[in-house]
Amino acid sequence: MPAILIHGVPDTHRVWDGVRAHLSRGDVEAWDLPGFGSVRPDGFSSAKEEYVDWLVARLEQVGEPVDLVGHDWGCILTARVASVRPDLVRTWAGGNGPVSSHYVWHPLAKIWQDQEQGDRFMAGLEADSFAADLVKGFDVPVAAAAETVRHVDAGMKDSILGLYRSAVTVGAEWEADLEKVSAPGLVFWGALDPACQVEFADRLGAATGARVLRIECNHWTVLQRPAVVAAALEQHWREAAAG
Repeated sequence: MPAILIHGVPDTHRVWDGVRAHLSRGDVEAWDLPGFGSVRPDGFSSAKEEYVDWLVARLEQVGEPVDLVGHDWGCILTARVASVRPDLVRTWAGGNGPVSSHYVWHPLAKIWQDQEQGDRFMAGLEADSFAADLVKGFDVPVAAAAETVRHVDAGMKDSILGLYRSAVTVGAEWEADLEKVSAPGLVFWGALDPACQVEFADRLGAATGARVLRIECNHWTVLQRPAVVAAALEQHWREAAAG
């Protein structure tokens, strides 16, 4: 069965390149969510439920349970898939994406969730300034930040707004179903993340029965510590295979 890697915001499949370079297995796929480096289907509004449905449909096409991994929003969405369609997931791993009614959205998320402020933010978004913010606020490597913002086009901006506006109360809506996750789990979390505090790693681990790995870095573990994340994933998969 393959491993499927799902990115977050404002990323594409490229955010996994460093991790994939350190993985020994050859059956690893990193998918682009609709609107994030790929075209959105007709009528797709980028609501959180639509992304879950899209993932479920893609995973059904694989034809066997997969090793599912997500970071940031990818973590939130894959945890939801593992909750509602456990038959599609052999193992699950996710990081720096809270699914908790106790989580308070970070300031930028609140801007995006506001119709007027969010639209104004996206209309005035300047690539170099945004990249600098990722470096300063989240310790994203300079080259990786430049590559990230290079792919933030009009479609992604609209998708981000749609996703966040659908998710004001996502923790309260989805938290209870985490107990339905039956796949062996791993929660990997950048312990220095100012936007998604590390306490939510423990909450997610407890809710899903997953092992929790705290990594001494900021939000983008997959960019800052790709070798550490890859090693943790391979150990996770080995242990699951051994039963």
